Amino acid sequence: MAGTSQTASGSEANDRPDPATEAFVAHRNLLFTVAYEILGSAADAEDVLQETWLRWADVDFATVREPRAYLVRITTRQSLTRLRTLGRRKESYVGPWLPEPLLTAPDVAEDVELADSVSMAMLLVLETLAPTERAVFVLREVFALSHEEIAQAVDKSPAAVRQIAHRARAHVAARRPRDAASPAETRAALAAFQQAVETGDLQHLLDILAPDVVALSDGGGIKQAVPRPVVGAAKVGRLLAGGLAKIGAKISTEPVEVNGHPALVLRIDGELDSVLAMRMENGLVSSLYFVRNPEKLSHMGQETTMSRTAI
Repeated sequence: MAGTSQTASGSEANDRPDPATEAFVAHRNLLFTVAYEILGSAADAEDVLQETWLRWADVDFATVREPRAYLVRITTRQSLTRLRTLGRRKESYVGPWLPEPLLTAPDVAEDVELADSVSMAMLLVLETLAPTERAVFVLREVFALSHEEIAQAVDKSPAAVRQIAHRARAHVAARRPRDAASPAETRAALAAFQQAVETGDLQHLLDILAPDVVALSDGGGIKQAVPRPVVGAAKVGRLLAGGLAKIGAKISTEPVEVNGHPALVLRIDGELDSVLAMRMENGLVSSLYFVRNPEKLSHMGQETTMSRTAI
């Protein structure tokens, strides 16, 4: 019996992945979250993870003192390279560019800081930062890395990282929502949109639009979308009324959690058409985000796990 037990134990040990693979798997969700926050694109974040794994597999694991820091460093560098390529793609993008929405599990919403950092509104604020500023802000403010760790990841001195972090923090603070809505308020606003879809009565929805509300629609040149931001409650109201009148009874809606916040999935004749997210300030809808580009909806079929820590 003892011999059998030893043989089984030896077999289990042989079945276990090597330490380097175990470390990568343990940190994978964290690394995806880092890449996604820097890029705003899940597809590109997945590509970065593949590149990170290839480089990690070539590392002598015995020389690595802190796997998390090392992996985050590789991921950040690959994300910055990808971000610059993504910037060139955005220059020729048809219409407004919106981040790729992710169907997220309830635990993302429970981590308030994480949910705030991956919200559509925040990701758009991060779009206004230079690539290195964005990486530094994400690593410092969201993942609480030290200035020394970030310096290694972005190839800057710790002193330079401190200056960049201070500048990025001020930039974001000036642009983030000043009176962020609770999930309950956002759900109420989304319910008003649902009611408008079901009844054709837009009045309740119009009542909660901020006077300077902005509607953005991302079709990527593949799906019909508004080519420029629509600004003002009256213009946004006409846009919504025209859209609902054109689609009519073909549209259905479903409440979901997207990027850690309440949102709606819109289907036409049962087929996924778009995702609607919104930003609210002072109890009113200040921004509406419609993502229609089908290339950006591939992660809406199943929940994406995001995390600021390892497994």
